[in-house]
Amino acid sequence: MRRSLQSALLLGLSSLVAAVYKDEVGHIDFHHALVGVPQVETTFFHRPKKDEKASLLYTLSDVGVLGAVNPNTGALVWRQQVAPGVAGRGGHLRAPEGENWVAAAYGQQVQAWAALSGRSVWQTEFDGRVKDLEIMELTESARKDVLALFEEDGVTVLRRLHGVLGTVVWEFREVSRDIPLQVSTSVSNVYIISLHGSPSSYSLKVTTLEPATGGRVDHWIVGTKGGVQPEDVMFVGANSAAPILAWTSSDLSTLNVHVLGPKSKQDFVYALPADTVSVDIHAPHLTQSQPHFLVHTRTATGNKAEVFHTNLKTGQITKAYELPLLPGLGAISTSSEGANVYFTRVTEDEVLVVSSESHSILARDSLSPEARVEAVHAVSEVIKKAGGKEFAIRSATVTTSQDWVLIRNGKVDWTRPEGLSGAVAAAWAEIPEAEDLAKVLAEEAHTNPWNAYVHRVTRHIHDLQYLPDYLATIPTRVIESITGGAVVVSKSEGLHRDSFGFNKIAIIATRRGRFYALDTGSHGEIVWAADVFPQAPGAAFDVKGLLVNDAEGTVTVGGSKGEYAVISVADGRVIETQPGDESTAVSATAVIEREGGKSLLALGQNGMPVDGVSTERPIDQTIVVQEEDDIIKGVKFVNEGGEIVKKEVWQLQLLPGQKIANLAQRPAHDPIASIGRVLGDRTVNYKYLNPNTVVVAAIDSAASSLSVYLLDTVTGQMLTSQIYDGVDGDKDISCTLSENWYACAFFGQYTLNDGSDRDIKGYQIVVTDLYESPSPNDRGPLGDAETFSPLDPVDTPTGVPLPWVVSQSWIVSEPLTNLTVTQTRQGITSRQLLAYLPESHAILGITRHGIDPRRPVGRDPSAAEIEAEGLVRYTPAIFIDGRNLLTHERDIVGVRGIVTTPAIVESTSLLLAYGIDVFGSQIAPSGTFDILDKGFNKVTLLGTVLALTWGVVLLAPMVRRKQINRKWEAFM
Repeated sequence: MRRSLQSALLLGLSSLVAAVYKDEVGHIDFHHALVGVPQVETTFFHRPKKDEKASLLYTLSDVGVLGAVNPNTGALVWRQQVAPGVAGRGGHLRAPEGENWVAAAYGQQVQAWAALSGRSVWQTEFDGRVKDLEIMELTESARKDVLALFEEDGVTVLRRLHGVLGTVVWEFREVSRDIPLQVSTSVSNVYIISLHGSPSSYSLKVTTLEPATGGRVDHWIVGTKGGVQPEDVMFVGANSAAPILAWTSSDLSTLNVHVLGPKSKQDFVYALPADTVSVDIHAPHLTQSQPHFLVHTRTATGNKAEVFHTNLKTGQITKAYELPLLPGLGAISTSSEGANVYFTRVTEDEVLVVSSESHSILARDSLSPEARVEAVHAVSEVIKKAGGKEFAIRSATVTTSQDWVLIRNGKVDWTRPEGLSGAVAAAWAEIPEAEDLAKVLAEEAHTNPWNAYVHRVTRHIHDLQYLPDYLATIPTRVIESITGGAVVVSKSEGLHRDSFGFNKIAIIATRRGRFYALDTGSHGEIVWAADVFPQAPGAAFDVKGLLVNDAEGTVTVGGSKGEYAVISVADGRVIETQPGDESTAVSATAVIEREGGKSLLALGQNGMPVDGVSTERPIDQTIVVQEEDDIIKGVKFVNEGGEIVKKEVWQLQLLPGQKIANLAQRPAHDPIASIGRVLGDRTVNYKYLNPNTVVVAAIDSAASSLSVYLLDTVTGQMLTSQIYDGVDGDKDISCTLSENWYACAFFGQYTLNDGSDRDIKGYQIVVTDLYESPSPNDRGPLGDAETFSPLDPVDTPTGVPLPWVVSQSWIVSEPLTNLTVTQTRQGITSRQLLAYLPESHAILGITRHGIDPRRPVGRDPSAAEIEAEGLVRYTPAIFIDGRNLLTHERDIVGVRGIVTTPAIVESTSLLLAYGIDVFGSQIAPSGTFDILDKGFNKVTLLGTVLALTWGVVLLAPMVRRKQINRKWEAFM
């Protein structure tokens, strides 16, 4: 009987935590599957099958994601995350002509992927860092190989890798202090370009190698000594009949071009316009293509281009023709078909194609209004139609708004919001309303009766304008409510609140300094985007604080360089902004209470406020700050002699060798529905509920130990601590805190509780519950006291009352990161632990019943324990069930954080996961007990009610007649 009850309970729990049903996918959740902003040097069209003309669009983005996109629809075909975390710019991607694989390199790894499916072909890893990657199109065999250039502690290393197996064919090493830049190939040679000399007097060095053996053939110096810096080298051609090396002067006054290969070593110096802003070189990458290249110059007033030809016999460079100066940034791309080279130019109002031979325009498409985007760079595919006179053009352009837009024949085929990738912070916000009823009623309550009456009548008269529209929607609302269709919930289009609280705005900040607002009521549709803090190439915006003020409809952001901005939630308008300063270093921000609401307080490296506004008056609250990696302090800011000074209240100095691995604090919204837990014998264990707590996870990598501390943030008192041995500090450690419990996930050693005392290593999660006393119905030393200050010790025993701790751990099959907890409005619904699975690319929801530390060990729970507490027998492992994945079958890549917020209905919590992808969903940990299910048969219910009503109407006269007849029969 007991096992039957336990099995029934397990089945019930499983059904409660079923993440999302198949028919709910796309209805209660949304997913932006992104690859990141494409880099111009790693983006191209390529045919994955040699015998077919269909091509895919490939890119290695600025967040380290390699992917293939269908150019017809913009849908992802496949993607792989080749860089850990949300990486910065860099990496290399090449595709051999006519082959079904692509080669990529990032960091220390070189990989080959199947071009059609994205499956790994081979992968190798070496010391040092990859500086460049190229394909050897022509080899001594029919095979095409990969050239990978490395820098290993001052040693230049070039490796030729087998294109099919990934093994090293030959290796060239040069022990010098030269800095390798790029590798190039021609029909007969391999070239290594490196910086030669010292940082103050660099010149370029070209080393020639024999392709078959990697032996040195020759080397020479290019450019004047001291005239070249690493950022000046802008282009090195490869796999060309006449590859070129190009660099600019530091002041962008001249362009230097050197032809690789000829004995004469021809140099070409070209004077740039005085107002030049940037210069780009475009040249073909096929050995059979003509040796032509284009110089694209952007000036302060517009952009222009010039085409040059290279003589293969003499190496001389001559100017062929010029494309006129046009306003805007403009974008130019190169495509080849056999020996023909085409240059595609995207301007503000048209797309045109010219041949490298002459300036005559081969094709011209006027852009439709929606296609008139400001392009930063582009890649194009030019296909000659049947007959040979007309061309089909499609250009994949990256715009200034960080969107990836494909323009085909002058019209937009699709748009991908790739700027949304690389999110580093997120917050939930309520949808602002023009006139909030609660605010209006509050204002009317604080005025005299006559003014309040006049204001209310005026407001009702104003609302009459919406009455006809509302009456017109009543039939539709009634029909759709019966049939289960979408219900009209607003009298106006656009952003609107709903009665359940599901429609909210998610504010997302990206590493590029751009902010986005997503409407959860429209499946994550982008409401607005604002480029608040634009970042230089290679830089990243570090968000230190993000605070939403729903009363004012604003979001406040603080950055690591003192950046500060106040943005309107409704439309993205920047209300107030302060740019960053390299001399300002913000270590953290704190949310402080002020008159009128909460605000962000920016703290510098010394723990003092960095903004003058925050020091106008003392801050009457203890702020927890982290100094370096091993010190945590509680500080206050007090007024002494008219000056705000920092007063240290307490300090926690970690043990020698320990470093802070993770900090976790209670959510801002963490309501407590019950102060106690009812046990199986009907007694109560009272929860230890202290809102001023923080969890500190400290790792000692040398000793392979993890210490978890629970601190009182008012006094600095250590309330409890645990130590775990055999923990790998190089792997992710994540903690979360809620109500009277906290959880930590890490990779460490685990002792089995099966009587064998065996030690195993693996990923595990440890959950700790806190109670006021180990004895049921006992409130501990505080008794029934209504108030208590941790600064005042109790009489018996003296000191701060410490919680009674119940802890248990479980083994999981893969790492859990970014732990967080669901939030509901009243806290009645059972909380659910959320975690990201980086190996499965999914978000896992674990019910509190599954990780309850009170689960009995070595015995089955009693019937009373099952009924009152929902306990099941403890098992040392947690099986990751697909039904518990909140993301269903979706592939969520690169999650950096998870934020939750309550809905109006108590059963539901909203979730947003951000990073490379963005995913949002609704979660009901205890089931949707306060909402009718979508499958509820309203028609049957109404039919039953109507049938009963008609039954009563028809039977009432019969019953009345029968009662009257009985009365007459009594007299007869």
